[in-house]
Amino acid sequence: MDSRGAALPELTVRGVALGGLITLLFTAANVYLGLRVGLTFATSIPAAVISMAVLRWFASSNILENNIVQTVASAAGTLAAICFVLPGLVMIGWWQGFPYWTTALVTFLGGALGVLFSIPLRRALVTDSPLPFPEGVAAAEVLKVGEASRQGAEESGKGLMAIVSGSLVSSGFALLAAMRITAADAAAFFRIGPSVTGFNPGFQFALLGAGHLVGLSVGLAMGLGLLIAWAVAVPLLSAAVPGGAGMEAEALATDVWVNQVRFLGAGVIGVAAVWTLLSIIGPILRGLAGALAASRARRAGQGASLALTERDMPIGLVALGTLAAMVPIAWLLLAELGGAAPGRTGLVIALSLLFILVAGAFIAAVCGYMAGLIGASNSPVSGIGILSAIGSALLLLFVVGAGEGAEGSRPLVAYALIVTGIVFGVATISNDNLQDLKTGQLVGATPWRQQVALLFGVLFGAAIIPPVLDLLNQGYGFAGAPGAGPDALPAPQAALISAIAQGVLGGDLDWRMIGYGVLLGIGLIVLDAGLGRAGKTRLPPLATGIGIYLPMSTTLMVVVGAVAGWVFDRRAERARDPEARRRLGVLAATGLIVGESLFGVLLAGIVVATGNAAPLALVGEGFRPFAVGGGAILFALLALWLYRRSERVAG
Repeated sequence: MDSRGAALPELTVRGVALGGLITLLFTAANVYLGLRVGLTFATSIPAAVISMAVLRWFASSNILENNIVQTVASAAGTLAAICFVLPGLVMIGWWQGFPYWTTALVTFLGGALGVLFSIPLRRALVTDSPLPFPEGVAAAEVLKVGEASRQGAEESGKGLMAIVSGSLVSSGFALLAAMRITAADAAAFFRIGPSVTGFNPGFQFALLGAGHLVGLSVGLAMGLGLLIAWAVAVPLLSAAVPGGAGMEAEALATDVWVNQVRFLGAGVIGVAAVWTLLSIIGPILRGLAGALAASRARRAGQGASLALTERDMPIGLVALGTLAAMVPIAWLLLAELGGAAPGRTGLVIALSLLFILVAGAFIAAVCGYMAGLIGASNSPVSGIGILSAIGSALLLLFVVGAGEGAEGSRPLVAYALIVTGIVFGVATISNDNLQDLKTGQLVGATPWRQQVALLFGVLFGAAIIPPVLDLLNQGYGFAGAPGAGPDALPAPQAALISAIAQGVLGGDLDWRMIGYGVLLGIGLIVLDAGLGRAGKTRLPPLATGIGIYLPMSTTLMVVVGAVAGWVFDRRAERARDPEARRRLGVLAATGLIVGESLFGVLLAGIVVATGNAAPLALVGEGFRPFAVGGGAILFALLALWLYRRSERVAG
């Protein structure tokens, strides 16, 4: 490719269409995983592998077109993180399902603003920055390998088979669990004197794969959170519950964890998010100053002489698109607010739009920097959601005041969640956008074409996410929502964010446990900083808070997966091509997530169609002891087989 003119096709209809098809898989999988475990996975690398495996059959395909495919698919997959906010509207009883156009608008408008807000940051955070962008660099390496003629095609074929193998293993085991032949967990609760605690590993391959992808540092931090929750907090707090001695161990432990320990974790998550933001304000401001200086220099020169690899979407178009987005946002907020702020509706809408603009622009810079520093998968966007919920709820409290009781505050809570959803869309997409632009920089792509592709990805994601959310709500429901059953999806972030908004506006937030969590979070920040200075494996406080907040059945296997991934990568160092083997491990882990998640969506459809909560069950509760023991053994053997197979195939 010439620096002033592209000889290779890049933004093609074929590439956008293929990215859209891949979106169907990864977006549905990410929504399910986010609701099940509170984590999502980066889709750039698996999308690039699938793209290379498909497009290599077309003689005219090239690395730039493959890059567009992964850009579209990764944007849509990342936008699935909106499931961290919107289910809260069902949990508080405001929505009975997910109205298609409202859900799609919230998702699209937030995502589109995320693309637009991050465009001026490209030079500051990508081109003229030492930030490592680990996932962006990894995706670029995968694309380069795929372009390397026959050998690249062979590796892309192996990568696709790794995803397929992982998917078959995880979906097959999930099918056995749905048939009740194997167990999805093995809960055991017991007393230690006046205290209770429990042990509940979840046998889910999606969690194992998620652990592999998040890495050892995050996995160990979540393990520390588990120990704090179940080895310290639950035993101590359960001993002080009046009448606890007469309760069953499981009921007492669950009550303490839900009503007290969960808010301890919320305090840790909140203070860790604030600390993360404060620690990077300086570099963000310096980067923005550099971007403005570069923009002035370009305006003073010959814009047409810029290389294609330096051409962004025009800043005037960015400003126009941002202002245009405010019109449907204002309409959406007005419809949602209704008559909840009599006499002050206009002021509430105006301040909300200002909040979205200011908070969105700042958050785009923060999330872009965090993605460059630690990767999009590890970036604490859930902390951004918490802070946004607090900010929007406080805005309403200041202008409108608290509602009368739970019913009176419900419309205000719903409004705060809609505002949070839009800001959260900005956070997730700006987090992903700059990773993709880093990949594009390394393979010689045109920034404005990638930015257009990102908008297509946002559009595809916004079209797909509402029906997936609605299907999962009908099939499983969400824990804490009216009428939720025993198989309800935890939706942990949505539960936390909605609980915080309700607590701020209703005045019943458990500030005592949150305060303890803040103090604990400060201690964890000090610990993490000390480990960093000592050159040891760090323990991100945000991940520790998530380990406290999430149920053990959804986090313990993530910790196991992180350790398993670390062992796999250490063994890969002795291979002929260590990077190729590590990539294959990543793709196999991705397959584990995709297979089980897609089966979960399919099972939700069967549940809705049959009206039966366990439509595939073949055996009754009497078989459970055999399902637990046999399931645990089968799970371990399949995991070992998959990792060994990945090593053999990689060579």
